Amino acid sequence: MRKKSSTPNRGFRVADQIQRDLTELIARELKDPRVGMVTVQSVEVTADYAHAKVFFSVLVGDPKECEEALNQAAGFLRNGLFKRLMTHTVPTLHFHFDRTTERAADMNALIAKAVSSRATDSEG
Repeated sequence: MRKKSSTPNRGFRVADQIQRDLTELIARELKDPRVGMVTVQSVEVTADYAHAKVFFSVLVGDPKECEEALNQAAGFLRNGLFKRLMTHTVPTLHFHFDRTTERAADMNALIAKAVSSRATDSEG
């Protein structure tokens, strides 16, 4: 039987710290021109801290190119995290483009269209 962790939210705290540190590392130390204005949306860390899924969005640039560049720079970013984090292991980073904001904008447009068509139908 597994022993319960003395800090139940440690995984969330580690993920949060990785998110903050990665945001700073990408903005200040990553010099790849394919990486534009990136926002790290969330980080999911496995229970053994071996892997971390990093979800990001891009304000300017091609998301596919940016994802490729970030995954190529994952080793460099992991090394930067190793210097900042006070954990025994630093997870291997896997970057994924987060389409949540795109979907939200699409849903808002659909809702606005439905509301305007309903208003037009009730007037006529």
